Amino acid sequence: MISSLDIPSLTDTVDKSVVVETYQLSKVYRTGFWMNTKVPSLKDCTLKVYRGETFGLLGPNGAGKTTLLKTLLGIIRPTSGKALLLGKPLGDKTVKQRVGYLPENAYYYDFLTAWEFLGFIADIFQIPKSQQNQKILQLLDLVGLAKNTAKKKQLRQYSKGMLQRIGMAQALINDPEIVFFDEPMSGLDPMGRYQVRQIILSLKEQGKTIFFNSHVLSDVEKICDRIAILARGELLNIGSLDEILGTRETYHVVIQATEEDKLQEWLTHIKKENDFISGELSGNLDGFLNYLQNTSAKLISMNLSRDSLEEYFIRQLQDRGITSSQ
Repeated sequence: MISSLDIPSLTDTVDKSVVVETYQLSKVYRTGFWMNTKVPSLKDCTLKVYRGETFGLLGPNGAGKTTLLKTLLGIIRPTSGKALLLGKPLGDKTVKQRVGYLPENAYYYDFLTAWEFLGFIADIFQIPKSQQNQKILQLLDLVGLAKNTAKKKQLRQYSKGMLQRIGMAQALINDPEIVFFDEPMSGLDPMGRYQVRQIILSLKEQGKTIFFNSHVLSDVEKICDRIAILARGELLNIGSLDEILGTRETYHVVIQATEEDKLQEWLTHIKKENDFISGELSGNLDGFLNYLQNTSAKLISMNLSRDSLEEYFIRQLQDRGITSSQ
C-alpha cells in the first residue's frame, strides 16, 4: 500500500484544464468468511482527463472499469492513492452539484412518466420550479423523447434504449461540467446504440467533458478523443487513437534482412520469421527508405495500414495472457 508520504500533493498543482486526475489509485476488496482474502480491483491507476474531451475507458468484463468510475464519484473509497475531481479531493460535496452520472444498471421509479421523473430529479438538485419546464423539455428533445406519446408514458413501458436515453437526460438535468456514463451502450440494439452515440456527440459539440466506460469498441473509436485500456485493474495504455493505433500514414512493412536490432528504431510490433521481418512504420518514410538503400536489407512490401481499435485491444490482452473476460 502507498503511504501518503509517497504521493505528491495534487492540490498544490491544480491545472484548471484537468477535470480528473488520479495518482496510483488502488482499490482492494476483502472477501471470505473472515474477510481475510484480498481481491485487487484497481492497481496504481494514474491518468488525467482534460476539460472538454470525450474519454473512453475500455476493458473486458471485470477489468475494474466500474470500480474506477465509482471511486472517482466518491461512491466507494480507494484503498490507496490520491485523486482530484474538478480540482477537489474525492468525496467533496461541492463537486456533486457539478457532476452528472448514469450507472450501468440504473433503477427507476417506473410508475412515473418521463416528465415526472425528470421533475423529481430537478427537485433533488433544487432547480427552481420556474426553470424546470423549459429545462425538462430541452432535455427530452435532446434525447429524442419530446413527443407526447413518449414523455407521458410510464417508464415501465419504456424499451431498454428509451430507458438509457431518459437516464442520460437525468444525468444532464443539473447542467454538469463532467458527465460519467457507465456502459451506456450495453445491451442496446444497433438503433439504440446509434441514438446514444448521437447524444454523446451532441454533448461533445457543447463542450461537455464526457467520461464513459465501454466494451463496444466500434462506438468508442467513432466518438472518443482519448482512450485508456484497463485489464485486471491495471492501465495498459492511454492516449489518443493516433497515439495508440498510429496515424493514418502508418505502413505495414515486410523486409528481407538478418539484423533485427537496427530496425527497432524505425519499426514497432516487429515480428521475425526466417529471414523476413515485418513491422509497423509511422512517419519519416523518406528517412526509412534512405536507411534501406544503405543496407543489405531488401524491401518486400509496404502497405498503408492501421489496426482497428478492436484488433489493437485484443492483441494487448493476448500479449498479457488474457484470453477471456475476467
